[in-house]
Amino acid sequence: MRKGSKASCTKSGLIPIRALSIFVRMLRFLRLYNIIYTTVLFISNFLSRRKLIRFYSQFISKGDLCFDVGANLGNRTRVFLELGANVVAVEPQDSCMKKLKKEYGNNSEVVLIHKALGAEEGKGNLILSDSHTVSSMSDEWIESVKKSDMFFTSTSAFQWNKNVTVPVTTLDKLIEEYGSPVMCKIDVEGFEDEVISGLSKSIKIISFEFTPTTGLIKKTLKSIEHLSGIGNVKFNYSFGETMTFALDEWVTGSEIREIILSIPSKTSFSGDIYARFVN
Repeated sequence: MRKGSKASCTKSGLIPIRALSIFVRMLRFLRLYNIIYTTVLFISNFLSRRKLIRFYSQFISKGDLCFDVGANLGNRTRVFLELGANVVAVEPQDSCMKKLKKEYGNNSEVVLIHKALGAEEGKGNLILSDSHTVSSMSDEWIESVKKSDMFFTSTSAFQWNKNVTVPVTTLDKLIEEYGSPVMCKIDVEGFEDEVISGLSKSIKIISFEFTPTTGLIKKTLKSIEHLSGIGNVKFNYSFGETMTFALDEWVTGSEIREIILSIPSKTSFSGDIYARFVN
């Protein structure tokens, strides 16, 4: 636990997370992590559909508008559609957008935005990986996960060796054009703080990925601070793809800050923070 943190980061403590971290390091030592990562991701996406629908149904109703920022291959877009929502899916990678257009290009309930999001409009540098799930616009994120056990990733697992310039817009611009969503999911591999910096209005529910490494946790705290400055907001969080809230009750920005700081700085699992704006 980092100095000054008193809150527990899970209801049952950190033992399961630490045990899984040891297991991941063993897989890395045996050089099985790349194969297992890809296989587990595919199986997880297939098997978790019902769990995802159950989880998001507490927020989304038929006819609601959802933003899927960092849509990748459309896993969350698919779930939002099954719940009857209209979806604005944002994805800068050409390979992913090609597949999104193939699946949703003729769907009137989906708007595909072939751009990245950031703090302001313009252009940005996207660093492509040989695995589309870990391409990123954050050099800091890439370097951090290479040195950690995050996502079974290491220098010998995945490579980032191509830079492309992509157009960038903001959450405020999307809201201006398409309206305010009920749910905005943000998963952009370490660039979440920049995306959230481009928001000046409250959204009913926002989820954004966090990475509990020493350097990147500061970016998470920046996002929490920014959202807290927009309006009256409460927070919760989950680990990995559990789709289960770690806290029984939603907490304030200062409280979630202490909780996030209590998470070990070197663990194999990222998570998602949920921000709920209340009147």
